[in-house]
Amino acid sequence: MVSVADVSTVIFAPHVDDEVLGCFSFLTAGTHVVYGGIEDRPTVAVRREEAEASSKALGFTWESLKQPVLEYVASDLIGLFESIIIEHEPTTVLIPDASYNQDHRAFYDAGLIATRPHDTLPRVDRVLIYEQPHSIIWPVDQPAPTPNVFVPIDADAKVGAYERYASQVRGHRSPDAVRALAEFRGAHIGSPAAEAFFLKRLVINS
Repeated sequence: MVSVADVSTVIFAPHVDDEVLGCFSFLTAGTHVVYGGIEDRPTVAVRREEAEASSKALGFTWESLKQPVLEYVASDLIGLFESIIIEHEPTTVLIPDASYNQDHRAFYDAGLIATRPHDTLPRVDRVLIYEQPHSIIWPVDQPAPTPNVFVPIDADAKVGAYERYASQVRGHRSPDAVRALAEFRGAHIGSPAAEAFFLKRLVINS
């Protein structure tokens, strides 16, 4: 059971491994990852074991919404996302970008709606959109927009964290591709490596 008081950041991740590909810099104690579902490639048990190993190594907590992977519908996710925000009242929420991947698009749409300013929802002071290697290789928008928030990271540490998801290491998101993207984003800020985000909301409390 996750203590509400222990959570300051929520990451909405369509699949197990999206959080480390896009939000490695946020995967610490105080972060709660919400997967849409756990797919059976290669098996549900393997995917759960990989998520648990990553959670224990990095300190974040996680849960699965048990939605049908590859069939997410934004309207089905909105209420679930709102319930999580109401429960945890996070100061930061991270949402995947609207890539060509159907599951990511559904999460993006539902995440924007669930974090909207509304008198029945807690205010989320920081809403960030995270990117994925596939959305850089084949961007929805042409040309791809430049992110406006950067977090320096250790590329070796990120690649090592990604390799814990051994069943998901594939050509279009190989460790070399993950490292190359980290180094490319690092070049934006004069750092050896970084992760990049798109800012949707920032509330500065005086």
